[in-house]
Amino acid sequence: MGVLSFLSTGLEVILKEIQVFTPTSAALFIAAGVGLFFYFRHEKQRILEEREKERSSRQYGRPNVGGPFSLTTHEGKPFTEKDLEGKWSMVYFGFANCPDICPAELDKMTSVVNTVQKEHGDIFLPVFITVDPSRDLPHRIGRYLEDFHPSFVGLYGDYEATKAACKKYRVYFSTPPNADPNGDYLVDHSIFVYLMDPDGQFVEAFGQATSAEDVVGKINETIQEWEKETGRKV
Repeated sequence: MGVLSFLSTGLEVILKEIQVFTPTSAALFIAAGVGLFFYFRHEKQRILEEREKERSSRQYGRPNVGGPFSLTTHEGKPFTEKDLEGKWSMVYFGFANCPDICPAELDKMTSVVNTVQKEHGDIFLPVFITVDPSRDLPHRIGRYLEDFHPSFVGLYGDYEATKAACKKYRVYFSTPPNADPNGDYLVDHSIFVYLMDPDGQFVEAFGQATSAEDVVGKINETIQEWEKETGRKV
C-alpha cells in the first residue's frame, strides 16, 4: 500500500469512528491531516525537481550558441544579449547589399512572425545583425529593414564587435577588417535563423532549406513545452 493510500484509508477510518469526539480521535485526525500535508508538499517538490532536471538536461544537450555581445541598434541604442530576454527571438546575420538570400530569409522571418503572433501575441523579436560593418551604417540598415516586419531590430558594430558576436553564434563571414565602405563586394556568410528562448538561450537553428511552415511548427512546439514547464509563454 502506498503512502497516500495508507494516509487516505487511515483518515477515512478516523472520520467513520469519530461518532464521539474525544482527545484521542482529535489527535489521530490531526496526525493524519499533517501526514497528508507533508506528503503532498513532498510530491509537489519532487515533480518540480523532475521538471527542472528534464529542462536542464535539454539545455545541457544544446549546442553552445549565443552569449555575451555588445552592439548598437539602427536607432543608435546600445543592445546586448540581455535585450533578447523577455521575448522569443529570431536572430539572423546578413548584409544589406545581399542580392537574394538575405531578403528571402528576412521575408521568411516576417512570414513566421506574422503567423505566430496571431496565436501567441506580441512575444517575438526578429533581429538582423549585419556582417558588413564597413557599409551597413545605421541609416542604411533602417532603410533596408523597412521592407520587412516592422518589429525588426537591426544591429551593427565595428569590425571587432561584429566578429565577437559572430563567434558567439558560430557564424562565418568573409568581410575583411579593412573593407572599403564604397566597395562593390559580396559577403560570404553562414545562413541560419537562430531561435532563442525568453531566457536568451539557444533553442534551434533553421537553415535556408527550412520552410516557414516548419519554423512555425517548431516554435509552437517549443512554446508549448516552455508554457508547460513555466506556466507562462515568456
